[in-house]
Amino acid sequence: MSPFEHGEVFVLDDGGEVDLDLGNYERFLDIKLTRDNNITTGKIYQSVIEKERRGDYLGKTVQVVPHITDAIQEWIERVAKIPVDGKEGPADVCVIELGGTIGDIESMPFIEALGQFSYRVGPGNFCLVHVSLVPILHVVGEPKTKPTQHSVRQLRGLGLTPNLLACRSSKELDDNVKAKLGQFCHVPLSNILTLHDVPNIWHIPLLLKDQKAHEAILKALNLLGVAAEPNLKEWTARTKVYDRCHEIVRIAMVGKYTGLSDAYLSVLKALLHASVARNRKLIVDWVPAGDLEEATYNEDPEAHKAAWSLLKGANGVLVPGGFGDRGVQGKILAAKYAREHNVPFLGICLGMQIAVIEFARSVLGLHDATSTEFNPETKTPCVIFMPEGSKTHMGGTMRLGSRRTYFEVADCKSAKLYGNASFVDERHRHRYEVNPDMISQLENAGLSFVGKDETGRRMEIVELPSHPFFIGVQFHPEFKSRPGKPSPLFSGLIAAASEQRSTIMVPSSNGHAKLTNGNGMYNGHSPKLKAHQKGNGFKASNGSLNGIYTNGNGVYVDGSC
Repeated sequence: MSPFEHGEVFVLDDGGEVDLDLGNYERFLDIKLTRDNNITTGKIYQSVIEKERRGDYLGKTVQVVPHITDAIQEWIERVAKIPVDGKEGPADVCVIELGGTIGDIESMPFIEALGQFSYRVGPGNFCLVHVSLVPILHVVGEPKTKPTQHSVRQLRGLGLTPNLLACRSSKELDDNVKAKLGQFCHVPLSNILTLHDVPNIWHIPLLLKDQKAHEAILKALNLLGVAAEPNLKEWTARTKVYDRCHEIVRIAMVGKYTGLSDAYLSVLKALLHASVARNRKLIVDWVPAGDLEEATYNEDPEAHKAAWSLLKGANGVLVPGGFGDRGVQGKILAAKYAREHNVPFLGICLGMQIAVIEFARSVLGLHDATSTEFNPETKTPCVIFMPEGSKTHMGGTMRLGSRRTYFEVADCKSAKLYGNASFVDERHRHRYEVNPDMISQLENAGLSFVGKDETGRRMEIVELPSHPFFIGVQFHPEFKSRPGKPSPLFSGLIAAASEQRSTIMVPSSNGHAKLTNGNGMYNGHSPKLKAHQKGNGFKASNGSLNGIYTNGNGVYVDGSC
């Protein structure tokens, strides 16, 4: 999946590489899913073809109906029985998301399969919630129900009848609009839900509860008499804290895919979870890594100046993972700036690797130090291809999933953030690693590799002890961050960045606080909100969306948890 087309690739404990939507389910429900929870057309067709090759169909003609549709239903029933919440036994309710849009050719076998499935299991065992956009034309301010009417009509024509309508809109729908939808879509008025824009996405469960969505679903599944009332006290309290956050913390996100924030969705959410836990309002300054480089200074001085202004105005710097050599030099410069100016720094995967490369170049004087990913012929390979990796097959050949990291130094910052644990299990996704043959040279110069794998040869966590907060990790801690359970490393970054903010706040002549870093003054006030509607979300310009603020460089920020 291309990050520019689909956003980030979310990694599960078992190494499954899935769509970011599955990451949203893990975060919201605080569960651990597996690769089998992600059903794709390729997986289904592959399983059917394998059965055909084995002769399981006894020479019958293999077709989309019934073989593909049967395989989809069998997959759903098999996976639904596997517990994902840490408890024994299958779940009471299995949530199935049929992605895409009604009418998409890619979804047709799945729609047919679920139509057959609903008929087979019968009423009381199947509840269909149809999510539809109800656009509001700002010229007249009138909600338009025709798109929903047409999609429901098409859905019914394909053998599926919705029990509930979840209507996405920019503002709450009045009863007249709901009555119209109920009349033309054959859905009871009580089963038509409004999912209108809210201050932050954490309000959505409360919004659904207020509209008694749980009662409508339980009634459709014949569970109304056995289910308890939803307990959302903790969630409500957390949402109120989220809304009351006013003290700002600015994090510079230095990456390659800053044109689409979904490419770093889990990193954004991990930052948000940590910020809310410390009662801070998060502002993410998107810094295109390439704009920090000297080549951009020669081609576009204004972009170069803007990128450096954002980096220097931030309270903390985060360099996320990535692949390829584009923007690497800019990331190295960002790590160098954070190291030399004592700015809190967190490097993830490639972010850790570039921090090691920068240290080797600047401190050890190895000016040609680099990764074999960027220069296979380098004479100073700071980062090398993993010995067990495949150089001929790209897909699925990385070091993936949950792996154990052992702390080598008991009193290091990372171990303390993880509660003085002796080891930690985090998710990985990489092909390259720090060259173990250079470790002694790097550690003698001041770096400390405080976390390693079970062999002691693979570097997992690096710290700079002389720095207030300078940590790089080979794994991806963002994938296990949850609302109310922020990732320890992100909590550490936000805590250090908050302290950094307090140390550089100085009063100006007019009595207002300003940020200073020795390279100019940066206004420390929260930017004004200027949100412009775009599709079913917002494009924030010097403003916020669901509690995350952007720097107005045209980056779309999704508000999902």
